[in-house]
Order: sequence, then structure tokens, then C-alpha cells
Amino acid sequence: MKMTFRWFYDEDNIPLGYMKQIPGMTGVVGALYHIPVGAPWPETAVATMVEEAHEAGLALEVIESVNIHEDIKLGLPTRETYIENYKETIKTLSKFGVKVICYNFMPIFDWTRSDLAMPLPDGSTVLSYERDQIEGIDPVVLIERIKNSAKGHAMPGWEPERLSKIEALFEQYQGMTEEKLFDHLVYFLEAIIPVAKACDVRMAIHPDDPPWSVFGLPRIIKNEKDLDRLMAAVPEVENGITLCTGSLGANLANNLPRIFEKFVGNDRAPFIHIRNVKHLENGDFHEVAHRDDEGSVDVKALIKILHKHDYQGYVRPDHGRMIWGEDARPGYGLYDRALGAMYMQGLWDMLEEENK
Repeated sequence: MKMTFRWFYDEDNIPLGYMKQIPGMTGVVGALYHIPVGAPWPETAVATMVEEAHEAGLALEVIESVNIHEDIKLGLPTRETYIENYKETIKTLSKFGVKVICYNFMPIFDWTRSDLAMPLPDGSTVLSYERDQIEGIDPVVLIERIKNSAKGHAMPGWEPERLSKIEALFEQYQGMTEEKLFDHLVYFLEAIIPVAKACDVRMAIHPDDPPWSVFGLPRIIKNEKDLDRLMAAVPEVENGITLCTGSLGANLANNLPRIFEKFVGNDRAPFIHIRNVKHLENGDFHEVAHRDDEGSVDVKALIKILHKHDYQGYVRPDHGRMIWGEDARPGYGLYDRALGAMYMQGLWDMLEEENK
């Protein structure tokens, strides 16, 4: 299990040196956020980013994310240009040691929350999802809400240049079904997987967050059945999954231990996000500390599965609470994610000791 930490590169207010100080931290998960979605990533920019991580003593072998242009998801004729650009980016990243590329295929919104700073009884704040704050409202209202509560930080997946065209995007997705969207995903993967294979890079799709339709938009990576379907449609090992416990775990019907056992066991999950969420009786949920007892995700069971299979892939502590007065990008403060990394490694170390 390679422990990693998400790094927002030149938009991150957390120094790489602080990340390196977390015991067991082997690398960072990076991206170039200033490159427009769909454009090829320049080799010089990639080289500079990777060199900065290496100078801090951290590997950079996972990218999160190389986002997919909406024209690819929509299946427009212009997708061919963006697919070719994506191939070039895979080739460029591979030159600098990148092994995994995380991405998603969610229309318009990469993730959805109603509040980025819901207060908990302990005084910390977390991301939350309240259905009555999402369902039936104008998407523009949600965009403004996210923007105003992001503390001036750019939030991944909520790029202003894309969301400024929100009305036109919704019009383009009129009539889009899950079947059509799935076909467009398979078309994209069948085009790029040969390049990924040649470059020794594994693609790792992130599940839909949350794993149900929002604003009437189709969602196609919601559960075990969806993952089975995609793995069968494009069976090459380079077509992989980012198993995210927070996204899949937002739906209690998703059996996370069974999903982990299947896709870790058959080597289709090169990247893991460990996040804990707490479910409420009305179907709402909010994020909590990574420790099992804080929420609804059985983190101990999932780490046991990773250890059982001697997991050699990449793991990162996902969204944490904002604690100890920290002022940082919502969900991505230093302190609670560091605690999460230590909790996971502590569980792993105990399992190692038991197996001696």
C-alpha cells in the first residue's frame, strides 16, 4: 500500500514539506489545474511539476485528474480532437513516471455537495449532502453556493470557464440517457487504452459522487453492477477503477467490502480513496473523520482486504474535517487528512504484526 496525499500544485497552500513530514507518506497525487479541459498537457509544465515533487522527496506517479471534455461525454464529432489530445497527454505523463490517471465521466458536475462547511458537534466542519438543498433548485444557485463557500479556493471539477456555460451544457444534455453516456465512455476508452497499454499507464475511473442522478443528469458509475459492466466492456487491465469509499459509500446499498474484495482481488483497482461518511435516516449524509466509529464506512474491513491481497497500489486519505483552526480548501486541509493517513497505516501495521 503506497500512501499518497493529494497536492493541488501551485494552487495548494500546504507546503510539500509538510506532506513529507507525515510518517509513511511516499508520494503526492497531482494535476495541472491551469490547463483548459481538453487541451494537451505541455511537457515542460509536467516536468516542472514532477521535479518539484521529487525535490521534496515525494514520488508523483498518480494524476488526479486529467478531466474529460464534455464533447467526449456528449459524443459530438469534435470529440475526436479531444481524444487525440488525451492520448498525447498520456504519452507525456508516462515520460515522467506517471503510472495511474484518475478521471471521471460525470456530466457537467464532477461532484455535488450542498454545504462545504457543515459544523459538527466537535467544532470541526465538513462537506455534506442534504437532498432538500439540492433537489428542485436551480443549478446556478448551487454553483454560487459552492463558489461562495470555497474560501477563495478553486474547487476541482468546478472550473469557472466550464460552469459559466451551464445553461448551454444542460441544453446539450437534453435527451442524454445512461445507455448513450455509457456508449460514449466505452468509445473513449477503446480509443485511448491501446496508448495507455503502450505507455504502461493505468486509467482509473472515479465513481459518480453522489452515486445517483443529480439535476436529471445520467450517472453510469454508481455501483458494483455498473463497475462490472464497464470492466467487461473494456477488459484490458489498463481500464481500472479508483475505488472511492466516500462516493460509493454514499449509497448504503453499495456493499463496500464485497466491491473491494472483487476489484482489488482481480487487480482492477490501482487507486484507492479512503473517506468516511455518516448517513442520516432521511438519506442525507455528511463526511466525518476517517476512524470507523465516526461514520458508516467500515474502514477496518477495507484495510484488511487491501492487506489480505498485499495491495501494491496507491491509497490516499480523502476528504477530512477542517480542524484546529486551519484555513484551507474545504475537504483538503492538512491536519485531518494526516490523521487519516496515520489511522490507515496503523491498521495496516497491526495486520502486519498479526501475520508474523
